[in-house]
Amino acid sequence: MTGAGAALAQGFATDAMTGYAVGGHDPVAYFIDRKPRRGVPDHELRWADTVWVFVNEGNRAAFEKAPEVYAPYFSGCDPYALAQGGVTQGNPMIFALYDGRLLLFHSEINRFLFLADPVVLDRAAQGNARRLGCPLLARR
Repeated sequence: MTGAGAALAQGFATDAMTGYAVGGHDPVAYFIDRKPRRGVPDHELRWADTVWVFVNEGNRAAFEKAPEVYAPYFSGCDPYALAQGGVTQGNPMIFALYDGRLLLFHSEINRFLFLADPVVLDRAAQGNARRLGCPLLARR
């Protein structure tokens, strides 16, 4: 995989061993259960050159209908790092739901700092995202 597809696949916090996005966690579960849950290969789907796994068929169907709603925003890059002008991949275990979006953070400190001033930092992160290789997903 080369070009934008490779960047997106890497950016969705893809696990290097399994190739699963979000480290093998179900992106829909963050919104429903408010925590990461491991997906299972029986419920996998390919989207944006990446394989995603889900805990059940319902979550898979919800993602398939509106992937840009559930996929990590900033393509999984840490929004605090982006706001500071840097890039680091987010950790699927360190997340926040902000403004209806799933955000993955590199560290708990970055999450804390971002949530201390989310409006300003989100604006800065959005301004830097595309230039730094963490494209924003078009939202429905």
